[in-house]
Amino acid sequence: MDVRSQVSMVFHLDKCIGCHTCSIACKNVWTDRKGTEYMWWNNVETKPGTGYPTRWEDQDKYAGGWTRRRDGKIELKSTGKGKIVFNIFHNPHMPSMDDYYEPWTYDYQNLFNAPEGPDQPTARPISMITGEHIDVESGPNWDDDLGGSPVYAKNDPNLEGLSDIEREQLMAIERLVFFYFPRICNHCLNPACVAACPSGAIYKRGEDGIVLIDQKRCRAWRACVSACPYKKSYYNWHSGKSEKCILCFPRLETGQAPACFHSCVGRIRYLGVLLYDASRIEEIAKLPDEELIDAQRSMILDPHDPDVIAAARKNGVHVSVIESAQISPVYKFVKEWKVALPPHIEYRTLPNLFYVPPMSPVMAASNGATVNHVSSDFFHDIDDSRVPLQFLANLLAGGQTGKVRYALRKQRAVRLYRRAETVGDVSKEDAAQALKDADTSVDEVEAIYKLTSLCRFEDRFVIPPMHREEAIEMIDDPHERKAAAGFGFMESPKRGA
Repeated sequence: MDVRSQVSMVFHLDKCIGCHTCSIACKNVWTDRKGTEYMWWNNVETKPGTGYPTRWEDQDKYAGGWTRRRDGKIELKSTGKGKIVFNIFHNPHMPSMDDYYEPWTYDYQNLFNAPEGPDQPTARPISMITGEHIDVESGPNWDDDLGGSPVYAKNDPNLEGLSDIEREQLMAIERLVFFYFPRICNHCLNPACVAACPSGAIYKRGEDGIVLIDQKRCRAWRACVSACPYKKSYYNWHSGKSEKCILCFPRLETGQAPACFHSCVGRIRYLGVLLYDASRIEEIAKLPDEELIDAQRSMILDPHDPDVIAAARKNGVHVSVIESAQISPVYKFVKEWKVALPPHIEYRTLPNLFYVPPMSPVMAASNGATVNHVSSDFFHDIDDSRVPLQFLANLLAGGQTGKVRYALRKQRAVRLYRRAETVGDVSKEDAAQALKDADTSVDEVEAIYKLTSLCRFEDRFVIPPMHREEAIEMIDDPHERKAAAGFGFMESPKRGA
């Protein structure tokens, strides 16, 4: 058992209000430099929608992540030792500027300083790359709030497998529904970007699992851009280096939450540390799609188990990190309650960002001045949700509707139980039945309610001490990144090889 620690995150989609405060906070801190104008390390998408870059989930186009071969082994979709030479001058899976958007500002001087004339002066959009006037045709959240529906929303790759009736109902005005989907780098356990980098510039920090790009070693191969299935690695056209979300590790090292977490208005973000068995990464990444969620959960170890604690201490995990893991909110959402799910687990990167799926609005009908709920229950049954379960399953559960149904029924049980306790318009019998259907208990429901609705800052963010002084002492050669591997190697090349 190779016990390691990993800083992990949970985003509660039922609480996201789509204000983009997180995106602006990240933009102001990290990507306001020349060459990063188009980068959004944190972005908030509307689902259904094509996202940023356009159709990033379409791996037939981008070939991101890993693929499982017939012999059970896995390999990178986009590159490898046999592909890299042929793609040196042109990578067919690389997203283009059209897939992102051409960043722009406005000609404010013309607006402010225009001479008196018969027409109102305007501030025309100007490309931040070429400095020329452009016609704006897309943006990082072009389909925000279904602004492009159905032109954009109908092209969401997650609609695959839905019937024509379900698609029509999803877009029908009386059933129209959308939710927000904030995204950052997942800092995966099996990151495709690390394996794809020919120069070994991308590495995973041993003390906390944060994935970083060494700017001195980066040689602008950009293999990481195409290999990342979530498209969270970017190329800086000005510096000639790749960049990505660093999870605000300078803030974490001083006990502060990342900027996007700290600024979140809806308080949807949770951060904590998990202990996991690193020896099982390859074994689990090779499993069939339907087994991946349970297998990844099985990697996450119980921080209260004496055997786990002993193995962690033997592997150099500090006592304070273990104590942080014991009160981690991520552990509760993912491992104990099983209500948080990984995005597109079928990419086999084993992401460390998990999402609590959103509840759908209650369907209702009006009769004059009276509004009646369509369902006989105060909260509709999960299978009657406006958002088809298959859509959420494609996004968060590798296509398995049962995993989404379980998470949503547990959230429904929390709502019904609390409604029965506080308002009284839900009977105790209905609340008890909801708990039974969700395979949960009163104690668990109360715990979920407290961490979801009554959580304090220190409840949402359990930041482990980073102990950088110990990590630095362990490095025998500052220029040697033992965790780095390139050209699709499952292990790092040996020194001198």
